[in-house]
Amino acid sequence: MPTKIALISDSHSYIDHKTLAHLGSVDEIWHAGDIGNFEVMDALPQGKPIRAVFGNIDDKAMQQSYPEWQEFTLEGVKVLMTHIGGKPPRYAKGIKSKIMESAPNLFICGHSHICKVEFDKTVNCLYMNPGAIGQHGFHVMRTMLLFDLEAGQIKNLRVVELGKRGKVL
Repeated sequence: MPTKIALISDSHSYIDHKTLAHLGSVDEIWHAGDIGNFEVMDALPQGKPIRAVFGNIDDKAMQQSYPEWQEFTLEGVKVLMTHIGGKPPRYAKGIKSKIMESAPNLFICGHSHICKVEFDKTVNCLYMNPGAIGQHGFHVMRTMLLFDLEAGQIKNLRVVELGKRGKVL
């Protein structure tokens, strides 16, 4: 049985019923930072493992509750997650060396509000940024990623468009 993952980021204190509807059917929820407030995390479906990192807008209380980095292996896939990571080939300062040192199969970050998935041959790693689920920022479309982990592989990756930023239903 695969483990179903929902990857979200940049909620900036906002989560809506469209996002929550997708989170109900997954096994784990991962948040790549800029959570905004604890109400967002409290709104997530109960009883599911949640892996999150703090982002640059998150206050001290959020930083004490969530780490800057998550590093773990699930279903044979080694994951490294932080908020500010840049993107291939221009990673943020120090990120490429951290990826090389950790040697994950999957590197996740947020921050840019731009949904992007790319295999980076220079670090032999899949890069994922789910975009932003929140209303704050310059992005046009709110997005998240859904995928499965099974036997060391990432499968059934899909981008979910949650509606245009600024359109609250």
